[in-house]
Amino acid sequence: MDQHGRAYATGKRKDAIARVWIKPGNGKVTVNGRDQEIYFARPVLRMMLRQPFEIAGRVDGYDVIATVKGGGLSGQAGAVRHGISKALTYYEPELRKALKAEGFLTRDSRTVERKKYGRKKARRSFQFSKR
Repeated sequence: MDQHGRAYATGKRKDAIARVWIKPGNGKVTVNGRDQEIYFARPVLRMMLRQPFEIAGRVDGYDVIATVKGGGLSGQAGAVRHGISKALTYYEPELRKALKAEGFLTRDSRTVERKKYGRKKARRSFQFSKR
């Protein structure tokens, strides 16, 4: 908790890193200075941001301000969801059990495998030709 009454958490997924602040409010979500409907145009991504609040039973109970860097939109939405879940547990520790059971507090550690030398991609070889 900071001097403004906000809870802060960092969420990560793939190559995306989200800094998330939550405070009591009416459910307004701002991502990188824009409204969530503009930043996350696909409804599935906005649904991901709502999930922690629905599990906790706090829909429209908190305002969210997030800044996200890196990765694509899907990874960024996952990072914001992770950050929201962590910030909720800092604000209300009794919500930790419900959010943990849904797996929202676990950092999804899957990242893109690096490309190896002598290969076309991470695992794909060049096409073999006998002649």
